[in-house]
Amino acid sequence: MIVRARSTVLAACAAATVLALGGCGGGTKADGAAESASPGAAPAALGPIPAIKPADVKPLVGRWVGTAKDYFQFTADGSGVWVRSGQKLWSGTAIPEGGGKYRFSWQGGDPKTASYWGVSLSEKNTKLVFAGTNQTYTKAVAHKGKG
Repeated sequence: MIVRARSTVLAACAAATVLALGGCGGGTKADGAAESASPGAAPAALGPIPAIKPADVKPLVGRWVGTAKDYFQFTADGSGVWVRSGQKLWSGTAIPEGGGKYRFSWQGGDPKTASYWGVSLSEKNTKLVFAGTNQTYTKAVAHKGKG
């Protein structure tokens, strides 16, 4: 029982840290473009974002819904956003690492190494796990309207 309580406390601390970091480093660049939160990499360590092939991010494309009123949404060009309660916590590019893992860009650059700012997909691409909080997300089903 103590182990379960400790795990819950650690998960809550990780989530609080990620959410706190989500508010740091944000703002607007001189050209008016929004900056995203820091995953902990120094600007000097950032490289250019590699070209993203739609086939490499195809399993990631769509909306992934969590249980904390949050979601990730990704498009075929690799761009993505993480939103909680209407607030954008991260936006940028999901960079394929292979094996169903993607690291997230930061301030328009590539941290070049795996970090807790990334996600991994389950073997059958039915679940997404965000490394920052170890929370699991499920893919939202698109509903087709009448027409």
